Amino acid sequence: MAKATKATILLVDDEASILETLSGILEDEGHQVITASSGERALAKYSEASPDIVLLDVWMPGMDGIETLKALKKKNNDVCVIMISGHSNIDTAVHAIKLGAYDFLEKPLSLDKVLILTRRAVEKQILEKENLALKSSISEQWQIIGENHKMIELKDKISKAAVSQGRVLIFGESGSGKELVARALHEGSSRRNNNFIEVNCAAIPNELIESELFGHEKGSFTGAFESKRGKFELAHEGTLFLDEIGDMSLVTQAKVLRIIETQEFQKVGGSKNIKVDVRIIAATNKEIEEEIQKGNFREDLYFRLNVIPIQVPPLRERKSDIPLLVEHFLVNFSRQYGQKKKSVSRTTLRTLMEYEWPGNVRELKNTIERFVIMNPSEIIDVKEVQPARSVKSDFTAFKTLRDARENFEKDFIMRKLQENNWNVSKTAEDLDIERSNLHRKIKSLGIETP
Repeated sequence: MAKATKATILLVDDEASILETLSGILEDEGHQVITASSGERALAKYSEASPDIVLLDVWMPGMDGIETLKALKKKNNDVCVIMISGHSNIDTAVHAIKLGAYDFLEKPLSLDKVLILTRRAVEKQILEKENLALKSSISEQWQIIGENHKMIELKDKISKAAVSQGRVLIFGESGSGKELVARALHEGSSRRNNNFIEVNCAAIPNELIESELFGHEKGSFTGAFESKRGKFELAHEGTLFLDEIGDMSLVTQAKVLRIIETQEFQKVGGSKNIKVDVRIIAATNKEIEEEIQKGNFREDLYFRLNVIPIQVPPLRERKSDIPLLVEHFLVNFSRQYGQKKKSVSRTTLRTLMEYEWPGNVRELKNTIERFVIMNPSEIIDVKEVQPARSVKSDFTAFKTLRDARENFEKDFIMRKLQENNWNVSKTAEDLDIERSNLHRKIKSLGIETP
């Protein structure tokens, strides 16, 4: 057997000759073998060794194979158990399959069958472990990072909305994490084991969007050389994520509205109605109500999609999460590129927190990836960070004197805090105000300190 398919196997049988024979054969194949002569001993051995596979005799004095199987399943429902049955116990073995056994071997044992079935069971275990690792990796990739109060509120909304079947409209700037929210909604729903299908409405030309969403029949247009299933059909019983819905044409909007109302559609060039069960989650970086006023978006579709609105805050409004995000990206990219875990100096982190991040979390992610790739040292220093952009406010754009004054105060205090390395006492002294007064200003103006 290949080295990758070696396993720890627990043999359970009250016949010493069977234990001896099977042990020798399986050990010759490279497996580690543990034996037990009773159900009670098998449970103890299982707890000690956590074997990959269990070969379990049906008929044993005391605790028989069926009771042992039930007890093993209580310990670990995913345990892979192969039952060993005499001819007169076939019905019992079939019953064991219904209880969760992987398969059964019939006595007298064929050694070839033992090896083949064991090999299949081991390969199944390996695949299951790989799938779990893959799911864990994917889950980590789409993890929502943040402990800021706005992110706590966002996660609470996601958990409440996920368990419903209500349509969700996600608002947020480009790069703020709208797709992460959509995936979290899917993973928290009863549809999690079915497809999550994403469509970027802004990236698909108008002449192709309907074919992409609804599919097409062979020959329905030039280049349609074969029939194709659309995203709605692929998302049946799952979730369809319509990203940048604000860029969808009015014609396509009308067809999406009809699908929401009827849960039916036809392929491009088709005449047969296709019925689907799809939960729609949409997202946009546009002010949809303004788009409605301009005539670019259907008001009735907006009301249909906006059952549960969720707003994703931009990174500049949750700067206290930047250290967590930086650490998360450093770990992931260091591992991805096979490097030792890198870190950033305190000065570098302060510089990252002073930056306004117009590209939001996506821009921060790309920045950290660049650091990991281009920086040979384990500690990233400030000289390798592009200077933070100073975002100057146009105070004439504010409607009231109060708004302009508050924004000026915020910019001015932040600049002074940065000059004093966020030392509040020194900054209060420079501004000639009481330290307690400055603390109140920092809190009321929403200034986040590192």
